[in-house]
Amino acid sequence: MQMTSHCRKCGRVMTSERIETCRVRMSCTCGFSDFRAMPDTNQTANPFYREARFIPHGEMEKGKQVLFMRRAGREHREIITLEEISLLVSSDAELPDLLCSIAAKLAAQLNADVCNIYLREGEELVLKATRGFDQEHVGKIRLKIGEGITGAVARQMRPLNLSSAWRDPRFKVFPELNEEKYNAMLSFPITDETEVYGVINLQMTSVRHFKEDEIQFVSIIAYLILSALKLRRN
Repeated sequence: MQMTSHCRKCGRVMTSERIETCRVRMSCTCGFSDFRAMPDTNQTANPFYREARFIPHGEMEKGKQVLFMRRAGREHREIITLEEISLLVSSDAELPDLLCSIAAKLAAQLNADVCNIYLREGEELVLKATRGFDQEHVGKIRLKIGEGITGAVARQMRPLNLSSAWRDPRFKVFPELNEEKYNAMLSFPITDETEVYGVINLQMTSVRHFKEDEIQFVSIIAYLILSALKLRRN
């Protein structure tokens, strides 16, 4: 996987060269160079543990530095997830693969049963990636702007945080998805505040509202997806 980046001095596209397992050198024809962290195919941003459940921790013991592994807290895992997604956004990964990875990572981070990413095509929202539903629905599930909870979020460009989404009068039933079994739903717009580009939906079977810090985390993911869309349109 190659990493794409623009030179901070002249603006040209820089070339990348892996020099260590998790490190690449970015070079420009103007002579400027920089270094970036980058996971390989089978490694996350945390090189010590693939599933990022543990982090290295050092303490002084009898005058010596001792390194051991400590279980990662939620904040550590969020940072690792954001770093992984940021690297994917700036890489040459194809958009469908990128969105699929983001949906999987976001669902895992927030323990959501379902994560769907819709992108806008004209006056419709089209399912482009899912974690929790069959992949055969990707590209087939469509909503008009303003239709259902997802369409309402796209039109208003404001998130909706519902503890029992299926009770909401705007809830749109897709029989093939069997969504009625899910209660909690966070629907978050992908927007630059002037235009909507898509919507992220997270669903859980439990009856509860998403917490403020969870919503904040999703807002960062929405911004990263927006960045990926704009990078790939240029």
